[in-house]
Amino acid sequence: MNQRLILHAHFHLPHPGDADLYAQLLALAEGITPRVQALAPDAAHLDITGALRYWDRDPAGLAALLRLRTLALHGVQTTCAIAPNRMLATMAAAATPPGTTTVIGAGDVERWLRPRPAAALYGVGPATAGKLRTYGLHTVGDVADTPVPALIRLFGAAAGRALHAHAQGQDPRTVQTQPIAKSLGAERAFEHDVLDPAEHRRAVLCLAEEVGARLRDGEQAAGGLALSVRYADRSSSTRNRTLTEPSAHTRAIATTAYELYDLLALQRARVRSITLRAHDLRPASDATQQLALGPSDDRALAIEAVTDRARARYGPGTLRPAALATSTPRASNGISGAKTFLPALPSSEGNRR
Repeated sequence: MNQRLILHAHFHLPHPGDADLYAQLLALAEGITPRVQALAPDAAHLDITGALRYWDRDPAGLAALLRLRTLALHGVQTTCAIAPNRMLATMAAAATPPGTTTVIGAGDVERWLRPRPAAALYGVGPATAGKLRTYGLHTVGDVADTPVPALIRLFGAAAGRALHAHAQGQDPRTVQTQPIAKSLGAERAFEHDVLDPAEHRRAVLCLAEEVGARLRDGEQAAGGLALSVRYADRSSSTRNRTLTEPSAHTRAIATTAYELYDLLALQRARVRSITLRAHDLRPASDATQQLALGPSDDRALAIEAVTDRARARYGPGTLRPAALATSTPRASNGISGAKTFLPALPSSEGNRR
């Protein structure tokens, strides 16, 4: 079986955010290989494993073909990096001079990867990078040489094993060609105008769980959230925020949703409905997520997994926190408009009873 090869293409758009030109460039890439995953707003992953034989070119030659076509047909310079998996291709692209190509063969992975800074690894955010530095782990090689049990003690079981695998150059994610929705959301319409902030926050809890569950069911992650409130006089307010890292996890979505609610400073406002919308969606496998920093993160994810299994088997609302034990609000699906029961969300400390 041929070694898998992933090409990461970064298109240097003359006008950042030009969606029409970006769509044309993706179509051009699909003319080289049908296995193309969009990485909006200006990049893409191409699985070129099978395309090499079709075009009778080596990896560098196929990258040259892509760069030539984007420049000749659209006047766009393209940076390319080719490696055995998506993580390595993305890292290599970040270290490649604009308009050139880097090729990392299977035999070159260790030599190329080990000197890289640990912060460049997939899943390593600022907090994890800082903790690694605290323990003297500055490069990928340092992390790769650290025993797995030591990483588990520092970051938890799942995160410690994932960090070690990434430091070894392992990434099982494949190129996902299916399109995904740009956004999804849910709405809580009250039976009467509501003044009580506690009732507002219970609605936000339900909406956060609904959005998170739908994201996980669709194997998607959100890059940002928007919370909208409609008042008794039919006016409305909206607050937006980009997530620290794309996520589909209830805890991250709920935390941000609470922050957006607090930014509205409603006080004694009469609220008719609340809507929570997730935007900047992407495949969950493509979301770079901060590794967990302690056992509490592992417990939260374990509880979430149990809740998802119970919901899949017995229906929404099977497991719910005490704060919502007597509440079964209805919500409207932000995409189809159909009414659904919202599952419960683990409550924050301020909402426990």
